[in-house]
Amino acid sequence: MSETEIKSMMQTLGQNAKEASAQLATATAERKHAALISAFEHMWKNRTAILEANEKDLAFGRDKGLTDAMMDRLKLDEDRIRGIVDGLRTVADQADPVGEVMDDWKRPNGLHIQRVRTPLGVVGVIYESRPNVTADAGALCLKSGNAVILRGGSESFHSSNAIHAAMVQGLRDAGLPETAIQIVPTRDRAAVSEMLGMTDFIDVIVPRGGKGLVGLVQQEARVPVFAHLEGIVHIYVDKTADPQTAADVVLNAKTRRTGICGAAECLLIHREIAMGLGQDLVDMLKNAGVAVHAEGLEGTRPATSDDWGKEYLDMIIAAKVVDDVDGAVAHIRKFGSQHTDCILAEDEDVVDHFFANLDSAILMHNASTQFADGGEFGMGAEIGIATGKMHARGPVGAAQLTSFKYLVRGSGAVRD
Repeated sequence: MSETEIKSMMQTLGQNAKEASAQLATATAERKHAALISAFEHMWKNRTAILEANEKDLAFGRDKGLTDAMMDRLKLDEDRIRGIVDGLRTVADQADPVGEVMDDWKRPNGLHIQRVRTPLGVVGVIYESRPNVTADAGALCLKSGNAVILRGGSESFHSSNAIHAAMVQGLRDAGLPETAIQIVPTRDRAAVSEMLGMTDFIDVIVPRGGKGLVGLVQQEARVPVFAHLEGIVHIYVDKTADPQTAADVVLNAKTRRTGICGAAECLLIHREIAMGLGQDLVDMLKNAGVAVHAEGLEGTRPATSDDWGKEYLDMIIAAKVVDDVDGAVAHIRKFGSQHTDCILAEDEDVVDHFFANLDSAILMHNASTQFADGGEFGMGAEIGIATGKMHARGPVGAAQLTSFKYLVRGSGAVRD
């Protein structure tokens, strides 16, 4: 497509979304619920077609030389489609956030003031590889009364479009505007650049992908951004950690799915247990096929400065011995991405110290970092995990995709 054609196409998408957002802002909870129920029914009914589309994407990914972790992100099977469908049902069954009274008070001058949730308007979502984001983002934006423009990665083009078709059918069945959930119909990267400057139509951009994508969006976007940065996830094993808990959590956090942002990337070990439990954990990971780049421990190879602050998204982990919890905190502050960090310990004072001195979006105690997910938090799905500090932070669900307005009622009140 020519530059002029792409610009025209994106302007049309933007105008359609703006018009749809005005209708969604006042759509009843029942109609939005009906649209989501219908969408997941169509998705499950047409799962064979979705899997066939996914096979095309997997072939494209193999030809492109995607890593095993990226291919895992891209791959769909019946169980994963069931997971997407279950997530849609959970979102559908949640309380509608729009119009929720967040605060309510009366002033001595007779004014009655309420702060209520209101949609953001139009959300732009730019994502890589994972086709399930098409359903997650579409569902959460619809639930929160927002129109959405989706721009999936070139790798997931066919899968995302097949999932999008089910979402649109849900809107159609519920009598809601089909343009409430739109997908950019081209792999051309020029569409992304155009999207980042659509200040007349898009109210917020949510990038979901690797460092390169998020960096590009933050650098070029003229629209406000909810940044979903790298998941440079640390696990600190304190000297008071329970050995079995530590083994279970570390193994799951690293190996369950290496290509997700909640996968552990760095293991920090208290010096007093380095030659005991610490080395046992490293040996366990090596036996599970994980390459351990270690400092102060016997890994598969010595760590270098490049291993700290690195998101591997693969069967690789960095490991380091630290003096104590303060040493762990200092390392995480220097090399972390404020996404998710975990402590394994039985001393509550140490846990409290870890929680108080780190400001990651998600902090965990004695739990696998693979739980860093909106679905696992009970949100049904997430549009991403925001690592910034403005507006939304952590898993971004339907409630986080709202702003608020003040409703002020009086009885002829005038100000002196």
